[in-house]
Amino acid sequence: MLVAVPAGAAVAVTAALAGHLAGGTVVDCTNPLQPTGDGLMVTAPVAHRLAGAAPAAHVVKAFNLCHESIWTLRPPVYEDRPLVVPFCGDDPGAVATVRDLIASIGCTPAHCGGLARATYLEATAALAIGMWFAGAEPRWAFPAPAAAPAEA
Repeated sequence: MLVAVPAGAAVAVTAALAGHLAGGTVVDCTNPLQPTGDGLMVTAPVAHRLAGAAPAAHVVKAFNLCHESIWTLRPPVYEDRPLVVPFCGDDPGAVATVRDLIASIGCTPAHCGGLARATYLEATAALAIGMWFAGAEPRWAFPAPAAAPAEA
């Protein structure tokens, strides 16, 4: 199941479906963000709460860093490179399922650790989306080390 509802409703929706989700993979793509005077802030991490709402399901945080329009591209390619999709999850079977799903749409899966690290994906979304709203390009904030000049 893909949880693609407002972050504020995600826990209640997941809890209501917990019996149906038992043993299955639940992909959380929500971003629990709130605009403030200091920019977008994470309100309350969602992925951990989804896991608590459906304890017999296997929650994986993924697909939360791009605008929904990006997922309509086939395949999502930028500057001749496939989009990298970071994701976090604990259960090996659920991780494999999400890895295969990401690869099946032409993207590069990037497992970033267990569900405990999902909060970092949510915070990254706050940073990136905030930069977009400010007119900046987040990807330019993260150049590859290979782009740096060689030391003399």
